[in-house]
Amino acid sequence: MFVTGLVLAAGASVRLGEAKQLLPYRGRTLLDATLEMARACGFDQLLVTLGGSSAEVRARVDLAGTEVIENAAFSTGCGSSISTAVPAVHPSADGVVLLLGDQPGISPAAVRRVAAVGTPLGVCRYADGLGHPFWFRRDVFGSLRTLHGDKAVWKLLHSGAFPVTEVPVDATVPIDVDTRADYERLLS
Repeated sequence: MFVTGLVLAAGASVRLGEAKQLLPYRGRTLLDATLEMARACGFDQLLVTLGGSSAEVRARVDLAGTEVIENAAFSTGCGSSISTAVPAVHPSADGVVLLLGDQPGISPAAVRRVAAVGTPLGVCRYADGLGHPFWFRRDVFGSLRTLHGDKAVWKLLHSGAFPVTEVPVDATVPIDVDTRADYERLLS
């Protein structure tokens, strides 16, 4: 199987008040930590979307081994990052694993398990709820191209338009950083 990883890192960090992609995390930036985890997954192609603070991110984050997709409409929500990135997915890709640039605690094992589901959509079922990573098989790409707004993938997931497999993960949903309190929890 040919699997593309897509890391969403285009947000403007409005709730946090500074570029969360560049927050210090274990001796590097938060996005560096997430990209390190994504590289460990062994994707055949690795895309990362940038938008807010793009110049600073390019200057400070190691983007080696990724294809950067600039999302000019980043302020309209993560749906625009996904719809902007889908045309860059390699034609041989069987599907895309969606990751958040501010969620370095995802395990490569969970990524591999969700990418192996046989249904068009896959999502991780953690002890405390559903969470990333998500799997989107190629037959979902048409719907991904039309996404807009925040929580767009969740709406697609719950729409009933495609069969979904929930992959059990023996952990809690990894922290994603939207607020200062989230960041402090991640650091602790």
